[in-house]
Amino acid sequence: MNLNIVILAAGKGTRMKSDLPKVVHPVGGIPMVQRVVNAGMALGQGHVVLVVGHGAQRVQALFEQQSNVHFALQAEQLGTGHAVSMALNTLQEHGPTLVLYGDVPLIQPESLKPLLQAAQQRQVGLLTLNMQDPTGYGRIVRNEQNQVCGIVEHKDATPEQLAITEINTGILACPTPLLRKWLAGVSNHNAQGEYYLTDIIGMAYRDGVPVIASHPAHHWEVLGVNSRTQQAELERFYQNQQAHKLLEQGVCLADPARIDIRGTLHCKADVFIDAGCVFEGEVHLANGVHIAQNCYLKNVRLGANTRIEPFCHLEQAQVGEGARIGPYARLRPGSELAEHTHVGNFVELKNAKLGPESKANHLSYIGDAQVGARVNIGAGTITCNYDGANKHQTTIEDDAFIGSDTQLVAPIRVGKGATLGAGTTLTKDAPAGALTVSRTKQMSVAGYKRPVKTPK
Repeated sequence: MNLNIVILAAGKGTRMKSDLPKVVHPVGGIPMVQRVVNAGMALGQGHVVLVVGHGAQRVQALFEQQSNVHFALQAEQLGTGHAVSMALNTLQEHGPTLVLYGDVPLIQPESLKPLLQAAQQRQVGLLTLNMQDPTGYGRIVRNEQNQVCGIVEHKDATPEQLAITEINTGILACPTPLLRKWLAGVSNHNAQGEYYLTDIIGMAYRDGVPVIASHPAHHWEVLGVNSRTQQAELERFYQNQQAHKLLEQGVCLADPARIDIRGTLHCKADVFIDAGCVFEGEVHLANGVHIAQNCYLKNVRLGANTRIEPFCHLEQAQVGEGARIGPYARLRPGSELAEHTHVGNFVELKNAKLGPESKANHLSYIGDAQVGARVNIGAGTITCNYDGANKHQTTIEDDAFIGSDTQLVAPIRVGKGATLGAGTTLTKDAPAGALTVSRTKQMSVAGYKRPVKTPK
C-alpha cells in the first residue's frame, strides 16, 4: 500500500530540560522518533515525512541511511495544522496520509490499521481514547446519531463539553487530496492562537465525509512525553510489556519489574533471567541459558545451558554450549568461546577465541589471542598484545598449561601441550610438550634490616 506518513517532530521539549531535541530521547533504548518511524513503516510502503524544527540536524542525523525518510522544516511552531501543512509539498498524491507524533513512541501498527482502512474508503480514521480524567485533552464531539462531528480543545470547551470523557489522541488518517483541501481552510481563531489539525474533523463532517473513530489496544500506546517523569513512565510501560511477552514465551524472570530490554531479546526454552539484567542490541539465548543478577549483554549469542554468573559484562561476543562465565567477567567485542569453556572472576577477553574446555578462571587479560582446546590459563596471566602502536597475536595451542602470573609478549606462540612455569615472561615461542620457565635466581640475604622512618 502506498502511504504518506507525516510525523510531527519539531517541538523543543522545554520541560525535558535538555539540549537534545525531545524526540531524540530514548524509550527502550531507541530514540522516540525512530520508534514512531518504525511503527509507520510496518504498515506498508511508507513515504515518511518528518516535520522538524528545534534541533533539526540532530533529528535528521538519525535517518541518514534511510532514503525513504524526508524532512520538512517548521521554523515557527504555530500549531499541529501548521506543522502538517509544512509537509504538504512533499506528499505523494496517491494513497492516504497518516499523521503521527514523534513524542508518542509506543504506538503499535495494529492500532493504526483501522485508520488506514477508513482513509482508503474516502473516510477519515481517527484514534480516540476514553479516559477517567480527560483534563487537558481535546474532546470528541458527537451528534445525536453518535457520529463524530468535531473536536474541541480543552481551553475552548464549554462546561458540557468538558464533561466528555472521549479524547482526541491526535493520530489520524485521511485521503491526501481532502487533507490538502481542509488544511487550506484552517484558521487560528481560538484560545491558543494556533492552527489546529483537529479542525479538519469538523470540516469532514460538514462535507459529509464520515469520521470513523477507533481505540488503541492499550492506553499507553497514545501517551506522549513532555517531561523526564513521563519518559520514565513510558519506559516502565514498555519494559513491563516486554517482560510480559517473555513470560508468555516461557522465559522465567526472577522479577519482571527489574529487567531492561533496549533492543531485541530472543529466548529459547527454559531460559532463566535474574533481577537487574540489561539487554541491548540483538541478544540470542539458547535453551537452558541461566543469567544471574545484574548482568549486561549487548549483541551476544549464548549457546544452550550456558551459565552467566552475577555482574558480568558481555558485548559483541559468542559463547558455545555449556560454558560458564563469571562472576565479574568481561567479554569485549570479538570474543568467541567454544563449548564447555570457563571464564571466571575478573577475567577480560578482547578479540580472543577460546577452544573447547579451555579455562581462564581468575584475574587475567586475554586479548588478540587464539587459544586451543583444553588449555588452562592460570591466575594473573596477561597477553601483552599492544606495543603502543599496533596489536599483535598470541597463539596458544591445544592442551597447553599457562602458569599463574605469566606475561605473553606478542607476537608469540605456545606449542601444543607446552607448560609455562608460574611467573614466566615469554618473549620467544614456547616449544610443544616442553616446560618453559623464565625467572631470576631466588636469593635470601641473612640479617637484612628493613628501613625505618626517621623520627621528626
